[in-house]
Amino acid sequence: MTDLVGHFLLFTVLGVVFLLLPLVLGLFVRPTNPTPQKLTAYECGEPTIGSSYIQFDLRFYVVALLFIIFDVEVAFFFPWATVFGEATQLLDSRLAEPARVQLSEKLLNHPAGSLAAENIVSPAAAHSLALTGLVDILFFFGVLLVGFAYVWKRGDLDWVRAITSQKSQAARSAGSEATSAQRTLEPVA
Repeated sequence: MTDLVGHFLLFTVLGVVFLLLPLVLGLFVRPTNPTPQKLTAYECGEPTIGSSYIQFDLRFYVVALLFIIFDVEVAFFFPWATVFGEATQLLDSRLAEPARVQLSEKLLNHPAGSLAAENIVSPAAAHSLALTGLVDILFFFGVLLVGFAYVWKRGDLDWVRAITSQKSQAARSAGSEATSAQRTLEPVA
């Protein structure tokens, strides 16, 4: 137990040293000659326009996060697809016995040559495994689609939401101005 704590402590100390060493070295080595041009905000090579402290539309971040979430979730399909592919290969009754043994060892995570003859995956078991893998993939994909539909319905992906609300407010204010102008033109009884 003490050995494990010592390893964790050593790893933490070395990590902190490796993080701080370049920073401290850079403090002593790098030149310091700030000029007004060097102190300006950098905007991808373009001259700066206005202040860099503006309110940024968060929908850009929402779309980026959605992309990352769905991109990472698709990576989780790979193990299921691998199992599904190997199970469907085992479904083939024309598959030679050495290939069936090799696929069974791979599917059951056994070292080569260590699988007993009675543990070789039968076509019926392979069918059950392939069907289970397919149902798992479809369920997982369905959960992803429900999450995407929720985000879409909530309006997080609606890029023209601000413009639409501005137009509707402008239409309402124009309508109220027209009714007030009509009231001023009516004769007083």
